[in-house]
Amino acid sequence: MHIVARVTNAADSHEVSVATNGTAQSLAVAAKPNGRGSSVNGGELLFLALATCYCNDLYREAAARRITVHAVEVEVRGAFGGRGEPASEIAYRASVHADASPSEIEELLAETDRVAEIHNTLRRGCPVRFDRQA
Repeated sequence: MHIVARVTNAADSHEVSVATNGTAQSLAVAAKPNGRGSSVNGGELLFLALATCYCNDLYREAAARRITVHAVEVEVRGAFGGRGEPASEIAYRASVHADASPSEIEELLAETDRVAEIHNTLRRGCPVRFDRQA
């Protein structure tokens, strides 16, 4: 799976898009009131990526177990310090309403935590390279 995320910002416009394997879609993210940058910050989007990944993966893992899920809620919390400091104390919790026993739901939650790709990317660390524009 090849993913591209793009932000294009100027004083009079702000566009956010993502694409997976060439299939693109726009996201509704407003510009800051002064027009310079996004109204949401990268930390918020990072935490949203964690929440979205876990939610989507929970449905995937439930389907593999033939568990019908009716609702999912995922909350991610953490902190950022000063300029240039990485996030700390990232934690999340999730609840699921499904047609399954409490023990099956606990197993589903634990397995989803084990295989969630965005979580594993952060847990294991992934180099991020800056490719200067030519």
